[in-house]
Amino acid sequence: MIDLNDHNVFMRAALAEAKAAATDGEVPVGAVVVAGGRIIARAHNMTERLTDVTAHAEIQAITAASNYLGSKYLSKCTLYVTLEPCPMCAGALFWSQMGSVVYGASDDKRGFRDHGGDLHPKTALIKGIMKEECGQIMTDFFSNRRK
Repeated sequence: MIDLNDHNVFMRAALAEAKAAATDGEVPVGAVVVAGGRIIARAHNMTERLTDVTAHAEIQAITAASNYLGSKYLSKCTLYVTLEPCPMCAGALFWSQMGSVVYGASDDKRGFRDHGGDLHPKTALIKGIMKEECGQIMTDFFSNRRK
């Protein structure tokens, strides 16, 4: 079983991806996929760069992990993501059969828990890991855009 310190290590890697997204002018959401205790995929939002509304961090991470493993099913993997997935990403996580999803900040406006979307019934969900840090990067990004 992964302990809280391991969750923090992997969430810090996702936060680094979120910072890269912010640097690129993207909404700062970062994600990593972990298998066997190591990161096999890293991604961040790329909707602006790719001119693609589906290029969310989670989708990019699922694609990279699937390519790495040569499998569309990720039942032995854990996704760490800085923000609660949206319903679209929850659907992709459902179809990939992601083993676990760990997220930092909740998304009251667009998160899957309050706005539709389900994870696979076998997917474990852990929320609130480094939620302050994950929420702060979003707050800072949008406050800087409003200046």
